[in-house]
Amino acid sequence: MTSAAALPGQPRGIVTSGPATARAVNILAPNASAMTLDGTNTWLVSEPGSAEAVVIDPGPLDDVHLRAVVETAEQAGKRIVLTLLTHGHADHAEGAGRFAELTGTKVRALDPALRLGDEGLAAGDVIRAGGLELRVVPTPGHTADSLSFHLPADRAVLTGDTILGRGTTVVAHPDGRLGDYLDSLRRLRSLTVDDGVHTVLPGHGPVLDDAQGAVEFYLAHRAHRLAQVETAVENGHVTPEAIVAHVYADVDRSLWPAAEWSVRAQLEYLQDHGLIPGGPE
Repeated sequence: MTSAAALPGQPRGIVTSGPATARAVNILAPNASAMTLDGTNTWLVSEPGSAEAVVIDPGPLDDVHLRAVVETAEQAGKRIVLTLLTHGHADHAEGAGRFAELTGTKVRALDPALRLGDEGLAAGDVIRAGGLELRVVPTPGHTADSLSFHLPADRAVLTGDTILGRGTTVVAHPDGRLGDYLDSLRRLRSLTVDDGVHTVLPGHGPVLDDAQGAVEFYLAHRAHRLAQVETAVENGHVTPEAIVAHVYADVDRSLWPAAEWSVRAQLEYLQDHGLIPGGPE
C-alpha cells in the first residue's frame, strides 16, 4: 500500500467535510462520480474570529447541500457575504443562483453569464471580507473561465478543477486550450516558488500538502501525454477516437469521452506548434 506522502502532491487521504486550514472549511457535496471523484468541495473561507465568510463554488443544485453550507457558517457564528466561482461547470456553479437566494449574496465570476450583481472577477483582483484576503489568479485551460484563489495567510491556493486532489484534470476542448493550461500550471508553480504556497485546496479530491510537487507532477504528466499523442499520430492513429483507444487503453472506458476532449486539445496544440501536420500555414 502506497503512503499518501509518496503520492504526487502528498494528498491527505479520505475526503471529508471539515476544516482544512486555519481559514478554509470544506463542505463536501453528495455528487460523487468518476468525473467528480468524492464530490465537489465547496469551500467556506473566513478570517479566524471574523463574523463574515466567503463561499467558493456552492456546487450542484442540491438544496440539502446548499443549506448545509449555510448551516456550517451559522454554527461557526459567521454570515456568508459573498459567493465566488472558479468556473462555470454545473458541479461547481449550478447551485449558485439558489445559494444566492438562501444567503442574499452576490455571485462573482469571470464569465458575465454566471454573475449575480454588477461585479465580476479579473486577474489581480483582491477579495476582502472581514479581514480575509483572497487574490484572484487567472488559470484558464480546463475551461476558458477557470480561476484560482490565492489565500496568502494560509499559504494556500484554491484551484477549482485546474489541479485536483487525485489524478489529473481534463482540458475541456474546445473551450479549454492546452497552451493556456500549461501557462496556468506555470503560474501556479510561481506561487509555490515566489509566494510560499504549499497547500492546494482543490475542487475535487483531498487537500494536497505539497503544492509544488503537485504542479510539477501535472506538468510532467502533460508533457508525457503530449509525447504519447505525437507518437500515436506518427504511427497512424489519426482520429481522436483512435488516439484515445491507443494512449488511454489503461484508463476506465467510462472516462474515454472526457479523455477525447484532452486529446483534441493536445492535437490542436501539436498542430499549432508545427509538431504534427494540420496546423496553421
